[in-house]
Amino acid sequence: MLYTIVKQNSYQDSVNLMLLTNKISTMEGITKVQIMMGTPANKDILKAADLYTEELDSAASNDMCIVVDTEQEEKIEEVLEEIDNYLSNQAISAGKEAFETVNSWDKAVNALPDANIAIISTPGQYAAEEAEKALDRDMHVMIFSDNVTIEDERRIKEKAHEKGLLVMGPDAGTVIVSGVPLAFANVVKTGKIGVIGASGTGIQEVTTEIDRLGAGVSHAIGTGGRDLSDKIGAITMLDGLKALAQHNQTEVITLISKPPAKEVRDQVVELLHSISKPVVAIFLGEEPHNHEGNVYYANTLEETAALAVDLVKGNEIKSNYNHLEDEVPAVDLKPEQKTIKGLYSGGTLGYEAATLISRGLNLGETDHDQAGYLLNADGFEIIDLGDDIYTQGKPHPMIDPDTRIKFFQKAAQDESTAVILFDVVLGYGAHDDMAGALLPGIEKIQNETKANGRNVYFVATVCGTDQDPQGIDEQKAKLAEAGVIIRDSNNQATLTALAMLGIQVEEGTKEVVPAKETKTVEFTVSEAIEKLLNEKPSVVNVGLKSFTKSVTANGGRVVQYDWRPVAGGNPRLRKILSLLK
Repeated sequence: MLYTIVKQNSYQDSVNLMLLTNKISTMEGITKVQIMMGTPANKDILKAADLYTEELDSAASNDMCIVVDTEQEEKIEEVLEEIDNYLSNQAISAGKEAFETVNSWDKAVNALPDANIAIISTPGQYAAEEAEKALDRDMHVMIFSDNVTIEDERRIKEKAHEKGLLVMGPDAGTVIVSGVPLAFANVVKTGKIGVIGASGTGIQEVTTEIDRLGAGVSHAIGTGGRDLSDKIGAITMLDGLKALAQHNQTEVITLISKPPAKEVRDQVVELLHSISKPVVAIFLGEEPHNHEGNVYYANTLEETAALAVDLVKGNEIKSNYNHLEDEVPAVDLKPEQKTIKGLYSGGTLGYEAATLISRGLNLGETDHDQAGYLLNADGFEIIDLGDDIYTQGKPHPMIDPDTRIKFFQKAAQDESTAVILFDVVLGYGAHDDMAGALLPGIEKIQNETKANGRNVYFVATVCGTDQDPQGIDEQKAKLAEAGVIIRDSNNQATLTALAMLGIQVEEGTKEVVPAKETKTVEFTVSEAIEKLLNEKPSVVNVGLKSFTKSVTANGGRVVQYDWRPVAGGNPRLRKILSLLK
């Protein structure tokens, strides 16, 4: 039976409520539970989950909606008590913070007058509006939120460009400014390599590999995944590249992108050839065969980092960086066990694995008509579990292990599965102990498959550093103790999984050829961008309070804007109020 409680004017951020939902769902006697704010989008999710009731009709966006499916009415009081305790503990924890919390833009600016960057993690329908408010106050913007329309993205990026500011995002998961990681980011050594990418986990993989190889990062600028589309035209990418080209502490630049629109790629590459510094570029999915002048093209994220490190250290550039470094583990498989299932929390890491497996199998271009699937051919599957279809109303798999464990179990039940390939992404924003959280599920699967006379092998890469809150060595040790085969990069993990099935990815050598002549490009950089790249950031954090941790822990300053939807989220009233200001 469904029970519904609506707590009016009780706004909580979505991640907080997702984690609370997970906590309540483990209580005995609870069949299903969902705790969400009463936005139209969330009501649709509740309807799709068969958890919608009439009491929700009047719920507003500022109201907390609790829907519990249980046959024991007395459980409701227990659930409400658990919710109150959880939220009370959150409030007590917040009261101990070293930064100021405010409830308006004006108060945020008064609290931190020199704030120069805003992190926006509100629900997507409000993110562009809040970003414009930050731009009006001459702040750069990082938009962590997704579900921002492409029209809004174009408008705010054009506005930022005109004002000499950067808009990083929407859906920018990772940024590092002067050694301060923002949002889902790793703690890496500072150094002379500047990174810019239309990819969150791609940036995380490259920056952590740079750290592992003994070099450091000056800045990492996330542009948002759509920045190199024809509708946006690489506005942030082009401005960011010019900024890194003029930044004195940056000696080598790396660029990371999934396949861009052709005309946009041409424009970006033309700029790369105008930069006097060495540039390493990867357009994932492409197979470059040469380097061109001062621009070095990589096939994998690991090669991107290795090239950048060799360039900054003055080492000789190798003709081929893509080879299997470790011995291939011995396997004992049944004849029908011929496939790999890749279950990723990082979309770009999954895309790289799908590309490498496609090359190994000579599949060419492959169709994957199911949402979240990056590869689905001949029993081989690579799934991005961070895709919207898997995260609606649920925490991202970097935060919560449940979705991954369910997919592990499903993969292991497929008798064709030989290897389950996955990533563990560390850093701020990620789970405190993802390896520990995944282990019970992995060990249960291993025991069950062995009891049925089969072996299913787990191969993983851990994306992180020894400076991350979780500690990479501890995470690797936990996985290895459970029999998981660990590799130092996603490329190495994927090549290992393929080699265990007797499949090799043939990578050709690259030579440096002369660059084509290009137009002269004006490299003027605004004073606001220069300041951003030469000082520790001062941040107004609009939304998820957890994003303050990385700022304060790494020398930045922050004020928390405890955001709430204006006018209870009513679009008409919001518009009227904005016109009256």
